[in-house]
Amino acid sequence: MRIMKRSILVLATAIFTIGGVSTGVALVQIYQMDNFQKSLSIETLRLKTPQHSVSKFAPIKLGEIIGIISIPKLSVEYPIVQGTDNESLKHGVGHYVDSVMPGVKDNSVLSGHRDSVFSKLGQLKAGDLVIVQTGDGRFTYLVRTTRIVMADDRTVIVPTPTAVLTLSTCYPFHYIGSAPKRFIVSADLITQ
Repeated sequence: MRIMKRSILVLATAIFTIGGVSTGVALVQIYQMDNFQKSLSIETLRLKTPQHSVSKFAPIKLGEIIGIISIPKLSVEYPIVQGTDNESLKHGVGHYVDSVMPGVKDNSVLSGHRDSVFSKLGQLKAGDLVIVQTGDGRFTYLVRTTRIVMADDRTVIVPTPTAVLTLSTCYPFHYIGSAPKRFIVSADLITQ
């Protein structure tokens, strides 16, 4: 009987400890995500939109800031950087290099992490606005649809006959580890 009580006590202590550690890790991640978003917001406020046109033939370096994305409904504004590799995405929303620049007729694809710049992307609905500012101008897009696709679905990066902005992030938003799906926002250019 005494051994059983001791075993229960050890088990309860272990469960309590694991729960405390898990909670601590989650709080640290939330704190780090909040600080990351604040630092990107400060960087965006300091950022001046590139004065040179980014749609010319000169190559753009990975990680180079090419503009600013602003989503009024979410009250967010972030720098857009060239590239969607991990290093580029540490500095803002990434422009998929094999897609056209925002404002150009075709599909411009921007991606961001679900736990930082695009953490609220799931709140967007048809009719919401997305504004992109680059050296080529200010482009306003109207959200047409949102959808969830598998991570390997390449239909989100196909060419389009009109100027479309596609936003992509991992899904589910609160998934731990590599998320199996992507949350996609499709928006049509309405003004430039």
